[in-house]
Amino acid sequence: MLRFVTTNEGKVREAREYLDGVEQLDFDYTEVQAEDLRTVAAHGAREAYRYAGEPVLVDDAGLFVDAFDGFPGPYSSYVEDTVGVERVWRLVADEDDRSAAFKTVLAYCDGAEFDASPEPVDRDDATPERRGQDRTVDERAAATTDDQVAEGDLPVKIFEGYVPGELVAPRGDGGFGYDPIFEHDGRTFAEMTPAEKNAVSHRGRALAKFGEWFQER
Repeated sequence: MLRFVTTNEGKVREAREYLDGVEQLDFDYTEVQAEDLRTVAAHGAREAYRYAGEPVLVDDAGLFVDAFDGFPGPYSSYVEDTVGVERVWRLVADEDDRSAAFKTVLAYCDGAEFDASPEPVDRDDATPERRGQDRTVDERAAATTDDQVAEGDLPVKIFEGYVPGELVAPRGDGGFGYDPIFEHDGRTFAEMTPAEKNAVSHRGRALAKFGEWFQER
């Protein structure tokens, strides 16, 4: 069994399009403040695995707006809750460049080691005394082989998905989050059926990568 750690049932439904045996784990892990989605997701995966004692998959996603130098990015959930999706659109509406992208990072942890592969492996430092001394967080997050990370730590496998688009006035009744204002190939995510969205979405692309690897795991 694989535990998808989220309070969002929509994400679980999307994951089940790519993975068998997925169950939701409603666990409120600590969401660290960081400028890199990988750092946030990896931290959540470790915490969730220590809580559940089973293989876990944590998702962290963000909307990256070019006109705002990538903001809100990792802070997308907070901005959605405090500013709101329609106000984000109003902020972008007067910009000449309305291009944006959705990005998703999936972090998998099952307490065991991983063979080296093109997917990043993130590993925290073994002791508080060593934390941050061997390498920076970004360097650890981008490590791709076992010999690039500190030994004796809990490894996390990283899978990423990306989809480009443009921000538009809200359209559509489906999806969740920023879907009504994110247009890809002429339609917003909120105008697509779940199957259509899964086929092109950032989360779907990350899930497809993870699913292929997980079958061999």
